Amino acid sequence: MTRTPLPGRVYEVIPAFETYLKGELRACQASWGPFYYTEAPADALGGLVFWNRNTWLDPFRVEFSSISEAVAVLRSIQRNWWPSLFTQFRRGALISAQLPPLSLKPRPFPWLLPDVPMGAWTLLAAHTMLASASAASPFPGGMIVFAEDTQEPPSRAYLKLWEALVRCRRWPGPGERCLDAGASPGGWTWALARLGAEVIAVDRAPLEDRVRAMPGVRFMAHDAFTLNPADIGPLDWLFCDVICYPPRLYGWIEKWLAAGICNNFICTIKMQGTPDLETTRRFAAIPGSRVVHLSHNKHELTWMKVGTKGNGSPEAALPPPPDA
Repeated sequence: MTRTPLPGRVYEVIPAFETYLKGELRACQASWGPFYYTEAPADALGGLVFWNRNTWLDPFRVEFSSISEAVAVLRSIQRNWWPSLFTQFRRGALISAQLPPLSLKPRPFPWLLPDVPMGAWTLLAAHTMLASASAASPFPGGMIVFAEDTQEPPSRAYLKLWEALVRCRRWPGPGERCLDAGASPGGWTWALARLGAEVIAVDRAPLEDRVRAMPGVRFMAHDAFTLNPADIGPLDWLFCDVICYPPRLYGWIEKWLAAGICNNFICTIKMQGTPDLETTRRFAAIPGSRVVHLSHNKHELTWMKVGTKGNGSPEAALPPPPDA
């Protein structure tokens, strides 16, 4: 058996967004199915890489002679491993069957994400494995499935908010003041009100009546971006899912950061055609920030900046991005 560390990163593509990842990487040393490998540091790529399902942070390659040997390699490193197979499915299933199982059952919300590494592996050939003990996404294969509420929420947009909050490992609690910009029809407001938070829901279009009637919800019929921080006052959380060009969102967020009256932000960066990498990188450069493509995102990214946890007590900011 031979194990060879690889000095770069392995990026797993998001189906239908392959061209976006290729554009960020510019060039790569190797590719295997949905995986692209590059040894170039972030500076050489022009900044962080955002359009990927998962990033394998410390990849290595293993040439093995038997199923048990492949299993022993992974077990000797850590417990949690998830297969991302694109070939050799039968052999991959035999290896996976001998590793500790990982639950894929739909998760309830709120759910506190365990702070443990999630490894990833795949097979390149019958006796060749590619693996990484740590990955940028904390979820198996970069994906999370929630136990959905198919009756109450007015849209499925709440799923990406749930995913962002789980990634942050904190969420608003009773008595905390939130602004939900671009709230209509009310999916995010519904999710926040269920947590007991006070929600100022802002949109030019109305909320659904049943969301507007929830305890703690106050609706403002307004263009959120024409509101200044002084118009709203201190907040615990600012959420934004407005459809707009990224520079307009960035300019509005700059006002809130300068005002210093909100510590926690989760905003969707909506793309109009070609991804706006310049503005995305400006968001990522804000201290304590992360920009990721959530498994529930589509043609959009999510910016998260979290400075205090849900009950308002001091908490460290989000860790630096893995590509920094």
